[in-house]
Amino acid sequence: MSEDITMDEPGRRLLLLGNEAIARGAIEAGVQVAATYPGTPSSEIGNTLHRVAKKAGIYFEFSTNEKVAMEVAGAAATAGVRSLTFMKHVGLNVASDPFMTVVYTGVRGGLVVVTADDPHAHSSQNEQDNRYYARLSGAPMVEPSLPQEAKDLLLYAYDISEKYEIPVLYRTTTRLNHARGDVALGPIRRERRKPKWERDISRFVVVPANARVRHAELLKKMEALQAEAERCPFNRVEVFGDGERRVGIITSGVSYNYVREALQKSTFGTCISVLKLTFTYPLPVSTIYDFMKDKDTVIVVEELEPVLETDIKALAKEMELTVPILGKRDGYFPRALEFNPDIVYSGIAAALGEEVSLERIDWKEIPLPTRPPALCPGCPHRGTYYAVKKATGGKGVFPTDIGCYTLGIQPPYQLGDLLFCMGSSTGTPGGFYRALGEDSGPIISFIGDSTFFHTGIPGLINAIHNRHRFVLVIMDNATTAMTGHQPHPGLPVDGMGEHAPVVSIEKVVKALGVGFVKVVNPLKLDETTEVIKEAIEYSKENGVAVVITRYPCALLILREYRRTGRKVPLWQVEQEKCTRCGICTKAFACPAFWVDEENYPHIDPALCAGCGACEQVCPFGAIKPVKEVEE
Repeated sequence: MSEDITMDEPGRRLLLLGNEAIARGAIEAGVQVAATYPGTPSSEIGNTLHRVAKKAGIYFEFSTNEKVAMEVAGAAATAGVRSLTFMKHVGLNVASDPFMTVVYTGVRGGLVVVTADDPHAHSSQNEQDNRYYARLSGAPMVEPSLPQEAKDLLLYAYDISEKYEIPVLYRTTTRLNHARGDVALGPIRRERRKPKWERDISRFVVVPANARVRHAELLKKMEALQAEAERCPFNRVEVFGDGERRVGIITSGVSYNYVREALQKSTFGTCISVLKLTFTYPLPVSTIYDFMKDKDTVIVVEELEPVLETDIKALAKEMELTVPILGKRDGYFPRALEFNPDIVYSGIAAALGEEVSLERIDWKEIPLPTRPPALCPGCPHRGTYYAVKKATGGKGVFPTDIGCYTLGIQPPYQLGDLLFCMGSSTGTPGGFYRALGEDSGPIISFIGDSTFFHTGIPGLINAIHNRHRFVLVIMDNATTAMTGHQPHPGLPVDGMGEHAPVVSIEKVVKALGVGFVKVVNPLKLDETTEVIKEAIEYSKENGVAVVITRYPCALLILREYRRTGRKVPLWQVEQEKCTRCGICTKAFACPAFWVDEENYPHIDPALCAGCGACEQVCPFGAIKPVKEVEE
């Protein structure tokens, strides 16, 4: 955003992303320490704080991974300052070990943990529903519906955290994180809690004897929090339509917006009351009872798992309410993928026994070309994959990992056979080696620089110690590219934008005991191919071989060209030399190439990143720099 999100102008209205609204909420709440590992859909919270941390008086860091971020924020909160950590939903899996314990120990300053769920798996490996983490841990959970509420609710979450000395789970979903909305700014809390550490071993050192006591204390807090949920000012009831039939809808988060939009189409001649729950764990039992007791039918609308539905049905049974409670378990709403207003409208209508026909816009079916995601023009990962494919003929087993380079699974490379989670590519090849031996050809695993620091190192240690044999290709493009070019420990800048010590990947790898470590420029295709072949031979008898393919992300290079005013060096195809063999377009597959009606390739100067790798793949010398062709 172009405007200063740190401005202290209460009442001023800004158009903010949900993530930016959360960052503004942190500023208004007086957060002093914030830590994260970037992950979509939460990344823009970190990008925003990275930009303004100094001005806002916040210490901010991009931690090595989410577990470390949780530990940094958790320790700061136990020392009495307001702290924030945020991550995508699967990041909470990584952070769950310290998180579960900090709920036991509690905190002295406020601690809010933002978990950004991803219904529809837009940018994730699963659709897990992190509302279960609240129930697993005993931590209270709140869920905003709109950007304005996202900002305001964060301040409320800190009040709850400090009142009960417990971390608060703050759950969002992709559509809230990436929605833009009109947000009215509030005053910035200038008071800063003075950090102070008072030793309390019985509370903060959770050996078994202390853990048993802390669990009992947590259960007491949960009882008090249930009463607090009844008073939450963000829970509310709205009434739509009129009629003799009394229907209630219970919803939360982004689903509330879909319910409102659906009911603006029709209430089916019925009086429909909507209970919007914002404090979703522990549930406000009395509020729910009072809402349901005079209803003829209750419908629960929620994305992903039937979490609210299950809890509300259990409450109704305990309270001896006989009202029908309908939702996912009755087949009215899907359990997979995200909702939209039409899905919600159809589900409500079906639950009410109404037939609906949604308005359709007449349109002519026009076949469109497929547009699968692809590595950018000039991406160094393309050179790595081209070299590996050339060295192996595509024969072998190829574990992969999470990052831009995951796109290596796409044609023409199709290098990526197994992916579990961040960092799994250093653990899974050991399993393949022990199961398959060398019968299936070489085992070559791929991991990015940021992912290597995140969770790749323990698997590599395990592989060395247990004498696994495979090639690990660490694809170092000098950034955490996929989530927006955030820094990582291998770069000389930190979350505050200050100079930081660089942790050398090759020094780490050598220190672990890897005997074969070579660094190569992946845009030098022949050299890279030969190094891959050497690594394969070494791994057959000696164990793990590591090849670091190092070249900056093409977007960073283009950004530097713009900053310095230099022109991007361009390449083009000399048509008289071209044999239309298709190597440049089909085997190398840079998106800057296009093919004319006569099947001759051309390079789009608007897309060319000037890397020059394409010149190396042409066996007929038909690709040359533009200047050479013009001369």
